[in-house]
Amino acid sequence: MTIKVGDRLPEGTLSESTEFDSATGCPMKPQPLSVTELAKGKKIIIFGLPGAFTPTCSAQHVPGYVAHFDELKAKGVDEIWCMAVNDGFVMAAWGRELEAGGKVRMMADGSADYTKKLGLEFDLTVKGMGMRCQRFALVVDDGVVQHVAVEEGGKLAVSSAEAILGSL
Repeated sequence: MTIKVGDRLPEGTLSESTEFDSATGCPMKPQPLSVTELAKGKKIIIFGLPGAFTPTCSAQHVPGYVAHFDELKAKGVDEIWCMAVNDGFVMAAWGRELEAGGKVRMMADGSADYTKKLGLEFDLTVKGMGMRCQRFALVVDDGVVQHVAVEEGGKLAVSSAEAILGSL
């Protein structure tokens, strides 16, 4: 069942790597984080996408949230999370490449466990990508979902930073 307005975020874990090895430049070990603990007392935007380094995600979705960071903060958003079914190392490297640091937290759901709890999984096995996350955005206030936007047919419209900014 897909998460809806009024639902509490389900218990679950995402991982994040925010440090890089100075010698190799590789991301350091991702840390597991409790979603419900991180969401307590905060207004957050969680946007999900099919995968790191994919065309629309890299060229438009994440860059939109980075570009509109100040406007979203001005509307009362405390944090912005990008979630994808990739490992924490990949998410950290992708965030570094997109200059998301300090603006968008790059959260990994490596086995799609949290994606499934949200009811937002998307099977791309036929394209060689396995189970992925649908493109979506949630506005969450103190762990309670205030707005849900799930894309149809591979588009980027209702879950874009501009669309979410307009909904706040």
